[in-house]
Amino acid sequence: MQDFKEAYGFQSPFAGFYYCYSSPEQQWAFYARYIQSLWDAPTGQTYYDLAEIVRGKEVFVLTTNVDMQFERVFPQNSICSYQGNVGYFQCSQPCHDRIYPNENLIREMCENMLGMRIPSELLPRCRECGRIMVPWVRDDTFLEGRDWKDGVIRYESFLKQCLTKEKAKSVLLLELGVGEMTPGIIKLPFWEMAYKNKGAFYVCMNQEDSSSPEHLKNKSLYIDGDLSKTLRDLKQIMKGKAGTGK
Repeated sequence: MQDFKEAYGFQSPFAGFYYCYSSPEQQWAFYARYIQSLWDAPTGQTYYDLAEIVRGKEVFVLTTNVDMQFERVFPQNSICSYQGNVGYFQCSQPCHDRIYPNENLIREMCENMLGMRIPSELLPRCRECGRIMVPWVRDDTFLEGRDWKDGVIRYESFLKQCLTKEKAKSVLLLELGVGEMTPGIIKLPFWEMAYKNKGAFYVCMNQEDSSSPEHLKNKSLYIDGDLSKTLRDLKQIMKGKAGTGK
C-alpha cells in the first residue's frame, strides 16, 4: 500500500478505508488492493494457538474484526462477525437483503488497475438497482440483513444456553485485544454478564492499557502483554500438563 500512503498521506489502512475520494474508481482501487491483501494474508499463528487452547470446549466467537481470519480456523456457525466481513459486497443503498463474495472481482480489479484507479467498467454494481456496491463493513450504509442477523441470533442462543443455571458454573468471557472504540459490542456486555452470572469469569488480554470495573473484583483478570506470545505460552503450558496427566 506504499503508493497510496505516499499519494494520500495515509498512516494506516483504516484511514484509507474511510477516506473521501474524488471518484469511485479511486476509492475502489484502494478497496481492491487492501481487500486482496487480506485474501492473500496467511492466517496468523495466534488464531491456531487459540483454537488449540479451546479445543473440546463449547466456544463461540464474537468479533469486530473484518479480515476473514477467524473464518479460516473456527466453524462459520460459531462466529458472529458483528462489524461485517471485507470478503463480501453489499449494495450501497442497500436496496435488498443480500451480500456477495468478492474475491474473483477483487483480483480482476487489481490485475487491471491503472495507477491508483480501476477501470470504470470494473466498478461493482448492484444487480437490482445498479448502484455501486461497497464492502460489507460497518458504516452508515451497513446492511444488518439476514446474514448479520443470523450471526447475532447464533451468538445470543449460545449465551442463553451457556448462562443457564445448570452450566453457568464454568463460563469464561475471554476478551482478546479489544480496544475502546466500540466498547458496547464486546467489553461492556462482557462486564455485565460477568457481574450478573455467578459462575461467569471475565479475562481481558491486551497489550495496551485496559481495566475492569470495581464490582468485578475477584471475577476478572487482566493480562497485559503481547497477545500472540501469551497464547503461545499458554498453549505450551497446557500441552505440558496434558503430557503429565494433570
